[in-house]
Amino acid sequence: MRKKEQVNRLITSMIFSLVAISALSQSNNERPTLIVGITIDQLRNDYLELLQDKFGNDGFKRLMREGVYIENAVFNVSSLDKVSASAILYTGTTPNINGISGATLYKDGKIEETLNDPKYIGNTTNATYSPMALKVSTISDEVRMDNNGIGYVYSVAPDAQQAIIIAGHAANGAFWINDDNGKWASSTFYKEFPSAIQNHNFIRQLSSRIDTLKWTPLLKTEEYRDIALHRTFYPFKYTFDGENRYQKFKKSALVNEEVTSVAIDCIEELRLGRRAAVDMINVAYTAEPYSYAIDSDNRIELQDKYLRLDRELAKLFASIDKAVGRNAFIFVSSTGYFDNTYATEPRFNIPTGEFSPKRAVSLLNMYLMAIYGNGNWVNGYYNEQFFLNDKLAKEKNIPIEELRKKSGDFLRRMSGVSKAYTFDEILNNPVNDSLVKLNHTAYAQTAGDVYIEITPGWSVNDDTNYTSGDHTKYVRNNAFAAPMFIMAPNVTAQKITIPVDATLLAPTVSRILRIRSPNAAERVPLSL
Repeated sequence: MRKKEQVNRLITSMIFSLVAISALSQSNNERPTLIVGITIDQLRNDYLELLQDKFGNDGFKRLMREGVYIENAVFNVSSLDKVSASAILYTGTTPNINGISGATLYKDGKIEETLNDPKYIGNTTNATYSPMALKVSTISDEVRMDNNGIGYVYSVAPDAQQAIIIAGHAANGAFWINDDNGKWASSTFYKEFPSAIQNHNFIRQLSSRIDTLKWTPLLKTEEYRDIALHRTFYPFKYTFDGENRYQKFKKSALVNEEVTSVAIDCIEELRLGRRAAVDMINVAYTAEPYSYAIDSDNRIELQDKYLRLDRELAKLFASIDKAVGRNAFIFVSSTGYFDNTYATEPRFNIPTGEFSPKRAVSLLNMYLMAIYGNGNWVNGYYNEQFFLNDKLAKEKNIPIEELRKKSGDFLRRMSGVSKAYTFDEILNNPVNDSLVKLNHTAYAQTAGDVYIEITPGWSVNDDTNYTSGDHTKYVRNNAFAAPMFIMAPNVTAQKITIPVDATLLAPTVSRILRIRSPNAAERVPLSL
């Protein structure tokens, strides 16, 4: 009898073990209940390496330790900003397909924000935005559609257009900080404005706190890395006042704290990841140089921003762990560019010059008039693109291709112009790296007729009549390593040192989640 009981206990134990193993296996193969997409504007791998020993264990170090760490994401385009980069990351394709070449575009003689859409009004803002200029689907869209619209998808970002891009078309809501009043804003394109956001506008509003906020160094000045001796006595202190107080705040390290606070409230109050569907929250941080710094070489401010951002990531990850344990899918990416150019002092004798778009437009128009007769042959210039008068060309029965070629030939001989390509060359004959990048960047409906490249070291004084204020740009063609991370159950931690095309992020995330890739993501995903 005793022997029989022992056998029964053994069988029961074996059955229990098999069930447990089966349950564990099933759990490990289940789709994560919460997806978190994080973009960090201008995040640089060299600063991550520089500050590793200053980071805590639960922010960047956790990503490096537990995730797939891609050291260098490559954005194979001619120009980038946080809006176009976010579109590439979330759609898995380049601007010539997704429609987003940058935050702004040239239209009818003036500069407009790319996502401006008067058909929709703002919520706590006068600005009018929608994602309709984004011509293809995003990861966020595919997550929501895979759940048949049951799952929640939200985005939180300092700026409107980035918030909308990472939210996509199908999201419940996209939210950003209004430049004028500091309130969290949205567009009526999206149907929801949850209490988790409203509380930050009416109970914990930024406007009631901003006068008391100060950004000062976390560390003693001498503890920051790679700082020139003459700057060791450089303790900074920034406050946020004046008419542009909220713009200053949004460029500072403190804006990341505000974004984290809102994101955590959304996770907790909306019970993201704890419902009968897969939810997604997209978060945008900044690691950009502080444009309001008292010194243009703002390496202390930049390092401090990284250290503070590390803390915010740790807070966000802790909130995710509390909500869903380790059953979350987290991907993080830099926006792949670095905007910190300032004038080189003449005493260093670096060859330079100044390119005037206004003068270039005038000279090009005079040249075309000498060939084709009087008329305004050049509509304008924007972002290294010349826009020709195609209506006048049709009236004069001049093929636009001919007008572009004549313009390109003239501009190539202009001082400060290193290269010039017509739209036809970009579209039909991408025979070198420059043309390939331009081909990926130029969206046909908004592209210029002739693209130029300014000689590195030169400055561009954008003095055209549709701009105002200081628009001086100092040309540097520097590349830097832009990291990406993927951290998810059943994804083995590893470090990838070879360059990886940024368009691979969307199909790779989709593959791991076992959902459709965004509809224009043609690239084969990484095997992780």
